[in-house]
Amino acid sequence: MKRIVVIGSGTWGTALAQVLNDNGNDVIIYGNDPKQVNDINENHKNSFFFGDEMILDDKIKATCDLKLALKDRDIIILSIPTAVYRAVLGQIVPLLEKKVIFINTAKGFDTEKDMRLSDLIRELVPEEKRHPIVSLIGPSHAEEVIVRDLTCVCAVSVDLDTSMEIAGLFSNEYFRVYANTDEVGSEIGVAMKNAIAIASGILEGLKFGDNARAALCTRGLAEIVRFGKHFGGKAGTYLGLTGLGDLIVTCYSFHSRNFTAGMQIGKEDGVENFFKTNTKTVEGIRTIKVVYEMAQREGIELPIISSLYSIVYQGHKPSEEIPHLMSRPIRSERD
Repeated sequence: MKRIVVIGSGTWGTALAQVLNDNGNDVIIYGNDPKQVNDINENHKNSFFFGDEMILDDKIKATCDLKLALKDRDIIILSIPTAVYRAVLGQIVPLLEKKVIFINTAKGFDTEKDMRLSDLIRELVPEEKRHPIVSLIGPSHAEEVIVRDLTCVCAVSVDLDTSMEIAGLFSNEYFRVYANTDEVGSEIGVAMKNAIAIASGILEGLKFGDNARAALCTRGLAEIVRFGKHFGGKAGTYLGLTGLGDLIVTCYSFHSRNFTAGMQIGKEDGVENFFKTNTKTVEGIRTIKVVYEMAQREGIELPIISSLYSIVYQGHKPSEEIPHLMSRPIRSERD
């Protein structure tokens, strides 16, 4: 049995806490919303995200006291938006009393230096306070994990033994975890697919059909591979759960915030109203900017990402970007 704290009382943090509790671990959730924390402790629910029908095991506890949450814990799971990683890690590090395993579950880039999140953790947490970093990532929607639907993801770490340890910690009859050591390839894959999922939602919003979606996902995967390999990711990674698997689930599911954001942008043929009304974390919006700017600096050709940048950051209409993509010079599919 491990003593584990989940930082973040949202959908994914709650779902992972339940998986770990099902596996016999001692789990506490840290949240900054007293209403959610009280709901978990008193009603054994997280009604704000999952409604009143989903009942949590009464052994799952929550707290707004970060020091209490971290006390005597072996593992810290970060289930928070990328935008707050620096601030939250800044609060955690001074409270650490022993060496722990950090598990990242976010899919994006650091908001200040555009770093991968494992690198960010290594930068902010002194080596004497952490074991090898792990990212638990892959095709997974919290709405399905919380009802114990079948799910497979990866525990990614440059240290195989740690990856295997975390894979075993989480795995059970409905949640299977594979070990993976390609940190660069995996983290780039799960971040970039959010951008491609926005494009997929745009096609849905513009009422394009299955043929268009299949083409978008396939050529989107080609861009993910091209970009990831440039920075050291392994090509084979992108045929796995942190590549093709996560791309499929995000590009085709109405659970996906990135897909539904893109659908709104497509329906309105522009981003103006989306930015005025959106209240959710949509990681793909910022990923578009990070990947586009990195690709420009490195001379990597990413037509879909470039069109998304034009739509999201330059105000172009999606309906006008599609003809540009379709009329590009003919080339070999392998290029």
